[in-house]
Amino acid sequence: MEFSAHQIAGILNGEIVGNPDVSVSGLSKIEEGTEGTLSFLSNPKYEEHIYSTGASICIVNNTFTPLKTLPESLTLVKVDNAYACFAKLLEFYDQMRRKQPRIESPSYISTLASVGEDLYLGAFGYIGDGAKIGNNVVIYPHVYVGENVVIGDNTVLHPGAVVYADCVIGKNCVIHAGVKVGSDGFGFAPNEEGEYQKVPQIGNVIIEDNVEIGSNSTIDRATLGSTIIRKGVKLDNLVQIAHNVEIGKNTVMAAQVGVAGSAKIGERVQVGGQAGISGHLHIADGTQIVAQSGIPSTVKKAQVLMGSPGIPLEDYKKSYFGFRKLPFILTKIQEFDKKFKELNNK
Repeated sequence: MEFSAHQIAGILNGEIVGNPDVSVSGLSKIEEGTEGTLSFLSNPKYEEHIYSTGASICIVNNTFTPLKTLPESLTLVKVDNAYACFAKLLEFYDQMRRKQPRIESPSYISTLASVGEDLYLGAFGYIGDGAKIGNNVVIYPHVYVGENVVIGDNTVLHPGAVVYADCVIGKNCVIHAGVKVGSDGFGFAPNEEGEYQKVPQIGNVIIEDNVEIGSNSTIDRATLGSTIIRKGVKLDNLVQIAHNVEIGKNTVMAAQVGVAGSAKIGERVQVGGQAGISGHLHIADGTQIVAQSGIPSTVKKAQVLMGSPGIPLEDYKKSYFGFRKLPFILTKIQEFDKKFKELNNK
């Protein structure tokens, strides 16, 4: 689908500099722009590319003033915030690509399930007994929705996602490919012979509104009660959330983070990739955890933590500086020891 500069400026309430009739049908990075594509410039680091880009339309900040001659084929749309406006267009474009309501075949909807208006259910999709599906839900092919699952309005489940029985997913959520919601928590108890016996996991998972979960992440059901992902949480790919964990509102976690059972993560917490958080602890609201850090105990106040075990960032930097100096320090100690022995022998 094509959009003209005039239409784009209307959507973004922007000012056109150039040809209002030029049209685009695709998006591109400014350094890779080609004819018929739309790009944007917000970071001055990339300004040099606007003077050679092949893009037909570029969204820029109102404050942008060219230092060189722009390509004749380039039309600018000036806005208050180029990055935010480009994101708005991406969202608009994504909505246009959204699947149109229909039920593909073969697929299965239990007669005991209730389904809202305008459902898209892809081929080989499954909706079990007692499930409740909201309005405008998109369920891509090969998705399993178990018994008594609740899915809120406008939520999207991408191919291969699995939602086990009794779990709840709120409104406006995005569950990416291969996500498993509600698989058993890792609960085993040793018997007298030292053999591990499974502890039944009879709780569920509750995911509140506006949550996005990246591909191949897993969220385990609670042993009792619920594993809870609060409103606005964003999880990257390959994240593991164990049983009875609670993640506070608007917390974000990068890829390969692992959270052990019964940990309580506060609101607006930021966790870098491959960080590990031990079980049965609390993380204070607003805490930031640097990638590959390990958090073994409760964090009572917001701070930036790095290392394993995680310590305040400035302390870590000082410690690391000392660690790097260890070979030099050891050499000096050996030299002093040698001189001391020589003096002692004399």
